[in-house]
Order: sequence, then structure tokens, then C-alpha cells
Amino acid sequence: MKKIILYMTVATLMLSGCSIDVNHDPNHPTSVNPALELPGAEGSLATVAGDGMETPSGIFVQYFDQLPESEQYANLVRYYITQSSAVLDRSYETLYAGTLMDLQDILNSNEVTGADKFAAECLRAYGLQLAVDNWDQAPYKEAFGGNSNTQPHWDSGKAVYKGVLNELDSVQNLIGSSSMTAEDMVNGKNMKQWIGFANALRLRMYLRFIDANVDVSDYESKVKKLLAENNFFTGDIKFDNFKDEADRRNPWYSDQYINLNTTNLCAGYAIMSYMKSTNDTVRIAYDFAKDGQGNYTGTLPAAKYAFPALKNANCSEMRYRATLPVYFFTQAELQFLIAEAQLRFNTNDAAAKSAYEAGIEADFESRGLTGASNLYNGSVAWSKATTTEGKLNLIYMQKWVSLLYRDHTEAWSEQRRTDVPKWSSVSAKEIYKSPVGYNAGDLIVPAVNALGGNNVIKREWIPYDATLYNPNTPKAISITTPVWWDIK
Repeated sequence: MKKIILYMTVATLMLSGCSIDVNHDPNHPTSVNPALELPGAEGSLATVAGDGMETPSGIFVQYFDQLPESEQYANLVRYYITQSSAVLDRSYETLYAGTLMDLQDILNSNEVTGADKFAAECLRAYGLQLAVDNWDQAPYKEAFGGNSNTQPHWDSGKAVYKGVLNELDSVQNLIGSSSMTAEDMVNGKNMKQWIGFANALRLRMYLRFIDANVDVSDYESKVKKLLAENNFFTGDIKFDNFKDEADRRNPWYSDQYINLNTTNLCAGYAIMSYMKSTNDTVRIAYDFAKDGQGNYTGTLPAAKYAFPALKNANCSEMRYRATLPVYFFTQAELQFLIAEAQLRFNTNDAAAKSAYEAGIEADFESRGLTGASNLYNGSVAWSKATTTEGKLNLIYMQKWVSLLYRDHTEAWSEQRRTDVPKWSSVSAKEIYKSPVGYNAGDLIVPAVNALGGNNVIKREWIPYDATLYNPNTPKAISITTPVWWDIK
């Protein structure tokens, strides 16, 4: 019975279509029941990360594009979006009026253990990181007081990152010998996994501080300490509670395959060209369907609006899976971050190589595939690169491939941080005529680009609903303006 109640609670949060006013206390109970609030927060966070943010980020990082005979994402693929397009408004509402408020209830409660609070803090850190990585700034210091402040100011992304890192340290000290009493649908009450997740989040954020030239020496020392301790999670950190039944499916599958009642997305040209160039045939077959001619074919960004002869039969559709977990942090990404850090800060080539290969292995394993060694002993072998820059490029490109269907927002964030894949100097129209001169895997400016020239999206618009209800919401900032850690 408890499991049924938990599924009903999570399903309600994940499928609710109502609009929430995030600037008013949504009347959370004063007496916290962590057995329901933690899994509810986990489920709503899975909806934000695994559905609301999944499609726009996947388009921006060119995993997929609009099928020629569909129209659902006509504006996104052409970058024809304004603040009133409200691309992430529902994600913002769910995050702030649902997920983060539930987690704050747990953190404020005297009825839970330190272990419960630490799990909540890890999810809070991840949720706020998502907010910053999309909007550059986020309601933070004044955001969780309920009716005491219904119009919070927004804090800088740098301040939010620093704040949640300090919180992780403080709340981790509360664990002591305690264990979790809350139901946990992510890590099954395993505190080693929660601590490992926290350390992975720290590593991810430390690298962004370093690449933004913020307190570089301090954060490099912190990275080296994490590497030396090697106290990370095993497997993947994921919300893996779906069934192929109504109201219990993966939210992106439900949105793309069930609710829209048509097919909309096809393989992007950049990702397909790179995977073909590396002979990554096993993952290609897993990730994409064949086109009408029996081939795997990538579609140029916004091709539908520049090349009218293009039909669905000329494209490889995406493969949707009803029970695919929502990934908060993959083992593959963790290993690629470790590989990068070992190479950059410890100049440890052997350790970097080992982590790089482990990252590819982990991604194959997560997809139920074999043959990873054929890839890292062949076309993307560590020995193929002879410079640090070349080795980092191998790491970054394989991380990009691994995050497909796993965490599109993180893929977009890492592309912005590392500038890999880089942007091609060859236009979509030139590639359509002939791919000669195009470097496989490079991102391509859309064939029809509402932003003009070579401008691309570097952040999301501040949510439109926030501007309607909260006068302290920042003024709109152009989506071509990088977020604080994106300086490359």
C-alpha cells in the first residue's frame, strides 16, 4: 500500500498541468511527512530535469531537430523565441513551488534525521544548479520563506553556486551516525551514494568556477582533494521508477510519444556525423531509427525551413523508451570529469586514460550494450591524441555522446563551458550542398536563424510568469548573453 501511495503522489506531481504561482506559499503542511515529501520532491525534480528542460537543451546541443513533416518545435529550432514564449516557465514553477519547497520543508523539520536532510540538500543543490545553468541567476536567499517574502530578489549565479556548496558542507556535518527515515526513490536510503553524489556535484561546480577564473587556486585544490579521496557514487544517480502504464511512464516519453500523438524529433546532423566518423555503430543503432532508405541520417538544424524538399523518410527518428530512468548524474559523466581533472590538474595521463575509458564503458553499460572496448581501443583511442588539448577534446566529445537521452541540460552546459563540440565555420546551406570542409561533430548554426548571423542561444529567458508576479525579477537579458561561468 505504501508503494502505491508513493507512486500516486509522484505521478500527480509529474503529470499536473496546472499553473502555479511561485511567489505565494503553496500551503505546504507544517508537519513534515518525509516518507511522502522526499519522493515527491524526487519525482517533481525528475519532471523538471527529464522533461521540461530536456527538449530545448537537446535542440540547443544538437542531439535532434524538428522532423520535416511536423511543426511542434518550429520556433525552437530556428531560435525564434522570446521571453513570452515561456519555454521553461512550467519547469520554473514546478521547481520553485514544488521541488524546492518540499525540500525546504525537510530541511526545516525537527522530525527528520541528519541523513534525511543531507539527501534533501543534495537534491536542492542539483535543482538550484539547473536553475543557474539555464537563467544565470535564480531566487535563492529570499526564496524559501513562504508568506514572509512572496517577492524574492534573484541572486547571481556565482552566489547561488557558492551558497549551495557551503550548504552541502554544513548539512553533511549533520549526518553523524544517523540513517534515513524518509522513503527514497533515487538512492534507496544509501548514504554512501548520497555522499558520492554530493562529491560529484562539487566536482562539477568546482570546474565551472575554475573555468570562469574565480578563485582558481582554491578550487583547483578542492578538485585535487576530491580526486585523492575518490569518494564518489557507483552506478548512476537516477530516478528509476517508471512502468509502461498510463501515468507511470518516463515524462519525456509521455510528452513526446504519448501526449503529442505524433513524431516530432529526428537525429541531429552533428551527433550523427560524429558517431559515424568514429564507427560508433552500436550506440547509433540503440539511439536512432533508420530512415526510409535503411540508413542512419542526421538532419541539419532548422533544415525543414530551408530545404522544403526534405521529408520524414529522409531522416532518422529518435527512439523513445517508456521506462527510461531520469538521470541526475551519470557514472559516465563522472568518469569524464575525473579524466579531465586528472589531466589538467594532476598531469596524470594514466589516471586520465583509465577514467576516460571507464566513462565509455559506463555509458555502454547504462544502455545495456557491449563493445565499448572496440571504440576506445579503436577510433577514439587515447593514443589517437598526442597533446593535452587533443586528449581533452576526446573526453569532451565522448561526454557529449554519452549524455544523449541521459541529461541534455548538462550536455548543453558542458558544451558552453568547454566550447566542445565547437561551432562550425561552415554553414548549414553549404553542408547541404556538400559536406566537404565540415568537421564531423561540430555544431552548426541553424539554416534559418532568427537571432541573425552566427548568434546562438547561450541561456534561457528569465521566466515570463516570474516577471508578471514578482517585481523583483530581473529584467530580460538576451539569450545570446553567456551565463556567468561561460567565458570561452
